[in-house]
Amino acid sequence: MQETYLETQQISFDEFRKNILEDYRLARISREMSYLGRREVLTGKAKFGIFGDGKELPQIAMAKVFREGDWRSGYYRDQTFAMAVGALTIESFFAQLYADTSLEREPATAGRQMNGHYATRSLNEDGSWKDLTKIKNISCDISPTAGQMPRLLGLAQASNVFKHISFPGSEKFSDHGKEIAFGTIGDASAAEGHFWETLNAACALQSPVILSIWDDGYGISVPTEHQRAKADMAEMLSGFQRKPGETQGCEIIQVKAWDYPALLDAFARAEHFARVEGVPVVVHAVEVTQPQGHSTSGSHERYKSEERLVWESEHDGILKFREWIQQYSIDIEGHHEVLATAEDLDRIEKEAKAEVKNGQKKAWEAFQKTIIEIKSEVYPFIQNICETQPKVQELTDQFKKLVSVGKKDIFHLIRQTLTYTAKSPSEARTQLQQHYEKLMAKEEDHYSSYLYSESRWKATAVEEIQPLYSSDSVQVDGRVVVRNNFDKIFSKYPEVVVFGEDTGNIGDVNQGLEGMQEKYGAVRVSDTGIREATIIGQGIGFAMRGLRPIAEIQYLDYLLYALQTMSDDLSTLLYRTKGGQKAPVIVRTRGHRLEGIWHSGSPMAGILNLCKGMNILVPRNLTKAAGFYNTMLKSDEPALIVECLNGYRLKETQPDNLGKFTVPVGKVEITRSGSDVTAVTYGSIWRIVMQATEILQDLGIDVEVIDVQSLMPFDINHDIAESLKKTSRLVVIDEDVEGGTSAYIVQQVMEKQQAFRYLDETPMTVTGKNHRPAYGSDGDYFSKPSVDDIVEKIYKMFHGINPVKFP
Repeated sequence: MQETYLETQQISFDEFRKNILEDYRLARISREMSYLGRREVLTGKAKFGIFGDGKELPQIAMAKVFREGDWRSGYYRDQTFAMAVGALTIESFFAQLYADTSLEREPATAGRQMNGHYATRSLNEDGSWKDLTKIKNISCDISPTAGQMPRLLGLAQASNVFKHISFPGSEKFSDHGKEIAFGTIGDASAAEGHFWETLNAACALQSPVILSIWDDGYGISVPTEHQRAKADMAEMLSGFQRKPGETQGCEIIQVKAWDYPALLDAFARAEHFARVEGVPVVVHAVEVTQPQGHSTSGSHERYKSEERLVWESEHDGILKFREWIQQYSIDIEGHHEVLATAEDLDRIEKEAKAEVKNGQKKAWEAFQKTIIEIKSEVYPFIQNICETQPKVQELTDQFKKLVSVGKKDIFHLIRQTLTYTAKSPSEARTQLQQHYEKLMAKEEDHYSSYLYSESRWKATAVEEIQPLYSSDSVQVDGRVVVRNNFDKIFSKYPEVVVFGEDTGNIGDVNQGLEGMQEKYGAVRVSDTGIREATIIGQGIGFAMRGLRPIAEIQYLDYLLYALQTMSDDLSTLLYRTKGGQKAPVIVRTRGHRLEGIWHSGSPMAGILNLCKGMNILVPRNLTKAAGFYNTMLKSDEPALIVECLNGYRLKETQPDNLGKFTVPVGKVEITRSGSDVTAVTYGSIWRIVMQATEILQDLGIDVEVIDVQSLMPFDINHDIAESLKKTSRLVVIDEDVEGGTSAYIVQQVMEKQQAFRYLDETPMTVTGKNHRPAYGSDGDYFSKPSVDDIVEKIYKMFHGINPVKFP
């Protein structure tokens, strides 16, 4: 049996008293942080504040059963817990409140997220993994309501996977699956679909989760009765309660948030269920109070009754904790022992307040020092310029009147000074320009680095390995190429797992995984329920724990269910931790050119806008898709790979080096040389474009065709611009709607590659109609670009150029 909190509490009374008073001290420190944090916002030192006051006791109790190797996926009120497990200090709490960009002072997000968003650093400076079994791990918080839930499933379920598989280095990620994942959420957020989808999946998979609901009776101003079907959340969840002898469902424990000993007991039992029995647990902490209301945006006096406010004051957890400490006494060998006197507790409170104030002062001074240093570096040059530039003197006078100076104010002054002196060169201006460029490079790192990996494993650094063919190479269906390549992948990478709807038993709906579950087992190749958000969340959690997940979304259209998780969590993880955490998930899906509204959509424009931070890969056939899987498994970045839905039965020559060849990310391929016009396209429509070029050739128009292959990153070598130097004409062909991916491609080519200078004609786009594709082959023909559409539109371009030659 694994050791749990229940088995380790044989301690002396003196040790017991010491632990209690340390808990009280921590609770008081956290509360004083909340109080002072609010004041810092209201006095203008910080922008916004949201705090964990009222939740101190349940978080202290939860921290007692949180062990090295465990994970938390929570929300933005868990400051007491973060302090209890050593992931937060007073100084780092205030550094985050001030948006300090120093990783040393604010190691969770380097000032990129507002306060209350905590994280531990899973990665070394070079992007390699730390030993996560030696760390109490916090996955980086996000603000979207219940958005932390899908990831929780994967963090927990990874423990079940590690009970069955190992690989070189896996000891850094798990101790044979003994770890628990802890989730936290407010009761109002539990009305979100992500909560129910995650709990349902955890109960079905029997994932070792402890999911704590902090129930304060309100969702900002909306009371419980308007939030859910029943006021009592535990009662509403009772259908999830497991039955004796069954391997489904969860344990439900309800406990008052102000009852310290009951909280200790509740979380000790929860740990036993999750860690020893492998059963998910819901801890419903009720009668939670919010002494300062929801946030600094408003006062809870506006929507809470006088009676409720009085009740909250009387049931404040720390007040109740103090009462319990003072009332506790015990006789030990004839001696009457107490935990603490009122004077003892008063002293702890006084010390806590002083400690918090001192920590806040240090954080503020360190934050201000950075700003003062920037100002002192450039201000002398601006003052020199003032002597001859009245406008700059006016700008400087306005700057001096600012009550609080931030970096943005200094940079605004610098840039305005450089703008107004553009026609008046001087030595001072030249020096100011040089210092500005140096400072701006630092701020670029502070605010815009790590959108993508900067390690040696970044996707664009993966070496291209060409597919090899020989006289023995065979023609097979496209789905066989990708299936056989997966076979090589599973053999080569024991850490790779794939899961999704119909992925396991039948080998996916298009049989690209045929026979893989039978060969490699149901742990590595598994079926899921219809739950797209938590399929992605499962992938995130797996990847954060060192596995290499391929999360399958059955069709591209269905990705919309998962887009919030991909956008707000997966694609931003590396960025919002400034290189501290990563989740190299491969999202596998299939799409384009089928028939009907719900299975042939192409929502690429939305994906491109919402998933910056992911590689968006759109191979034209299954061989290319297989190469992208091989590439991304050598990378430490997340990717979406969209297989061509109508390519599974088309014949392709199978490469001899399956599992080895790679397709480069960010590079286009010229699939047909031509001299008259450059046609840029991707995915399934590439075949239609190639058919159209043969007709256009008969009409006297020589088309160069470029397959983009990788939408993000896009044409990093600027090969499209090189093509346009030759052809001087651009047409972008895309089955997405008008202004969708085609607009993105035109923007990249015209603006990023500056290719407008090579054009003799206005760029043309050939896109799908602005409605979903109608059903049937006729619906496809009249909804998306056809061979005839492409031929006619390109021909029309040339008619405008030479109406005699092209009548």
